[in-house]
Amino acid sequence: MALTTETGSGVLALTPDLAYLRLSIVNVVFYGDPKKGDGWVLIDTGLSTSRKSIVDAAERRFGPNAKPSAIIMTHGHFDHAGSLEALALHWDVPVYAHPLEFSYLNGKASYPPADPFVGGGLMALLSPLFPRSPVNVEPRLKPLPPDQTLPHMPGWKWLHTPGHAPGHISLWRETDRTLISGDAVVTTGQESVYEALMQTPEMHGPPRYFTPDWNAAENSVKLLNALEPELVISGHGPPVKGAGMRERLRHLATNLT
Repeated sequence: MALTTETGSGVLALTPDLAYLRLSIVNVVFYGDPKKGDGWVLIDTGLSTSRKSIVDAAERRFGPNAKPSAIIMTHGHFDHAGSLEALALHWDVPVYAHPLEFSYLNGKASYPPADPFVGGGLMALLSPLFPRSPVNVEPRLKPLPPDQTLPHMPGWKWLHTPGHAPGHISLWRETDRTLISGDAVVTTGQESVYEALMQTPEMHGPPRYFTPDWNAAENSVKLLNALEPELVISGHGPPVKGAGMRERLRHLATNLT
């Protein structure tokens, strides 16, 4: 079940301090309560064409010339870091990521080639055409704190959830059991173009064609399932919540093959 309220900004509010913006097949998340005016954080940056949509939505939600305190990256794949260089330059803000993602965010390494023969579906077959080259935000790139706190996000912690990417992280708030899962768990199928466009709520592991370590991905799903979240906001698909979501997540954790 989704819990969304249209704010008039193109952003869908989930809680007073959490909202997300769907950009084609991928989501970005805004953390911060616009009524309090005490700062906000952007989580992931969408596609290379997403810069204007994100800036416009941020200014409508947080006010003219709204500037985040930081950008936090779940990982550096093209659909999550596509507008990172442009937004980091536009706002001149720090970018936080797991150190194992640094080589993909500082221009030094490309991700491994996609595997078009896993998962089935047209998206999988097209995956070798997706960009793999790194972005470069090295002057603004900072490691996430080793104590698992999240900068400018009090009450939150980051969790290392590799498999889809070596430094993939998910974000967790214990007080209301809210999980921002990135691509460790997604809520609509990504191998099929139809499923990706229709956004039918389902529970899936990470997109197979871009997941080189399936054993690690399985362990990450089990870790997230053990949290028993109340609300899941994923990198792909609508937010889902409640007992039905947890039941589907438990099933996924024991059947991710």
